[in-house]
Amino acid sequence: MGWKPVTKAATTSGSAEGTTPLNAFDNALLAAGIGNINLVKVSSILPPEATIVDLPRLRPGAVVPTAYAAMTSEVPGEVVAAAVGWARTADPKANGVIMEFHDKATREEAERAIVHMLEESFKMRGWTIRDMHVRAVEHRVERTGCALAAVTLLSDDDVV
Repeated sequence: MGWKPVTKAATTSGSAEGTTPLNAFDNALLAAGIGNINLVKVSSILPPEATIVDLPRLRPGAVVPTAYAAMTSEVPGEVVAAAVGWARTADPKANGVIMEFHDKATREEAERAIVHMLEESFKMRGWTIRDMHVRAVEHRVERTGCALAAVTLLSDDDVV
């Protein structure tokens, strides 16, 4: 299978309950609007040519490179969080960086962790951050819950 060029990137998040950990994860994907596509987990580079967009309607069954974080728990009352974030430099030819986080944490803790990781990754590269976006969600578990956050890397063919 050949990869299509990434033209867009969109962040999303969702949380949900399920009867099993996998169902909770699937339901969180549905809540995030990415439950009917195939995610291919990728590491943390935002292509320089990708335009940042709101999550569009996606073609069911599309195979989409995605940087994501998910935290599932079966401990009633526990708070879990997931977050993603991206940052870009002023140079439009340079790639950006994506970071992911998941833990037993609040949304605010997850957001702070992402900002710290993005700042460190840019410092290590000797780059200055032009813009940054963080998306986080927390979930208080009832029986089996999942918090999920994702950056989808989309081709034009993935969008309906």
